[in-house]
Amino acid sequence: MGRAFEYRKATKFARWDKMAKQFTRAGREIVIAVKAGGPDPEYNPGLRRAIQNAKGVSMPKDRIDAAIKRASSKEEKDYTEIVYEGMGPHGVAIVIETATDNPTRTVANVRSIFNKKGGSLGTSGMHDFLFSRKGVFKFKADNIDIEELELNLIDAGLENLEQEEEMIIAYSAFQDFGSLQKALEENGIEVTTAELQRIPTIFKELSEEHTDEILDLIDRLEQDDDVQTVYHNLA
Repeated sequence: MGRAFEYRKATKFARWDKMAKQFTRAGREIVIAVKAGGPDPEYNPGLRRAIQNAKGVSMPKDRIDAAIKRASSKEEKDYTEIVYEGMGPHGVAIVIETATDNPTRTVANVRSIFNKKGGSLGTSGMHDFLFSRKGVFKFKADNIDIEELELNLIDAGLENLEQEEEMIIAYSAFQDFGSLQKALEENGIEVTTAELQRIPTIFKELSEEHTDEILDLIDRLEQDDDVQTVYHNLA
């Protein structure tokens, strides 16, 4: 069938694999939220956020509902959220957020990936000065007056609004995440994703060859089933 067919097939499988991982991570976020605050999103802002994020990666409604139902069962696993920090090759800082039912397995996998790719697993808090934790909300820009919305959200902790093509991104300080989420809901904004992100304050510039090494390490970490998000300060 030729190289073109093989390329299309490989691309399709890669896309399916990425989607499966996104669904797995979204499902774990839902489980954690339900176990922390109950199965009713009306009274559980953490679950509302998890549902928004699941929709943001196109997770079907029946799978979202199944994840909520499964999380309400006593038989469902408990996931522990653990953050690991390390150094990649060439001095790039890396922070890994995980959700795991087996921390021993997870730390062993993360350490192994670092070691194989020329990095090293470090200690908790070692990168606190390199990353700033921010609330990041994304929503469609349809029929939204940005200046008016900015005025409406300042008292709720809005730090900045940016527009990227058809999307608007709103930023808050870590401690204002909940109040900004509530204010967006009260203003009738349908948020696509709502996340607490670690945004680099200092970036590392590398050559193309060294950048590829870091990207390979990040890709390996993201492939691990227990890894939710990987942050780095590579420019």
